[in-house]
Amino acid sequence: MGNIRPSFIKIRAIRLVEEFPDQFTDDFDTNKTLVEEFTDLRDDEGRLLNKRLRNWIAGYITTYIQRRTD
Repeated sequence: MGNIRPSFIKIRAIRLVEEFPDQFTDDFDTNKTLVEEFTDLRDDEGRLLNKRLRNWIAGYITTYIQRRTD
């Protein structure tokens, strides 16, 4: 089961970057906000459902963007 998390995170993160290429940056805090905005990680009342998942996706996006610009 350990291998499922990284592949899921990677696929989700790359899809978000491809879908919104001009939105994401190499700043983790900005990416956290954008991941919340562009995904369904919030319930109907606006509460964050899974902070850890949001952080994993935002962290992968941050690393992905940094590698692309180097």
